[in-house]
Amino acid sequence: MSNLLKRSFSGVIYVLIFLSAILFSKESYIILISLFSIVAIWEFSKMIDLKGLIGYIFFGLTLFFILKRPQSYAVFIILGITIISSSFLIYKLLAKKEISFSDDRSKSGLLIRYVIFSMIFLVLLPIYKGNYNPNLMIAILVMIWVNDSFAFLVGKNFGKRKLFVSVSPKKTVEGFLGGLAFALLAGYIISRFNNDFTIFNWLIIAFIVSVIGTIGDLVESKFKRQANIKDSGNIMPGHGGILDRLDSLLFAAPFVYLYINFII
Repeated sequence: MSNLLKRSFSGVIYVLIFLSAILFSKESYIILISLFSIVAIWEFSKMIDLKGLIGYIFFGLTLFFILKRPQSYAVFIILGITIISSSFLIYKLLAKKEISFSDDRSKSGLLIRYVIFSMIFLVLLPIYKGNYNPNLMIAILVMIWVNDSFAFLVGKNFGKRKLFVSVSPKKTVEGFLGGLAFALLAGYIISRFNNDFTIFNWLIIAFIVSVIGTIGDLVESKFKRQANIKDSGNIMPGHGGILDRLDSLLFAAPFVYLYINFII
């Protein structure tokens, strides 16, 4: 089977599983993201050479507490920590500085802030104003997939200027702008069918998803380059690991959550 065929097949299966879990129930969505989280924790722990069960235990306890008290101050505190940590990773990316982690304590902290807390907000994202809103999650996924697809297509056919060659040699400025333009178009189309937010707010969400999602992809690529590996795993033929597939959504989730719950 060719790599393109394997990539397409595994991509379709991934999308069908994701959409089915979202539409079936709140519980099925949480279970799926929890399974994704376990795999992502394993992949990232392997990437930074962190051994032990601390990541899995911490994720389980944090998720249990947050689901019991989704309106607590703890959510706001965790969100603040995640946004600050993500901003620090963005700085390290743009400054072209190595992300350092020398011992198990610093590695555990990085795992918690980068993967676990972001996964928590991926769980919380469709729970808007106390109600489970599957259409909100589907809209965000559509914008992510549109951005990724058109960034690839535009970059492949028209890309000339490299976006961040030291981390991801294949990404281009033209591809990034193409992905952003089509993500904004997707946001506008979604706003015509979904009245949860105004057209302006949907466009802001699309902008966050595209720009922060692209940065998230680059941040994960930076981690892989430091670890001297091509993919975070091999669970998805043609795509790599779960972390490879979720990197954009994972990084953007806390920022989208911040916007729709605390800014709008």
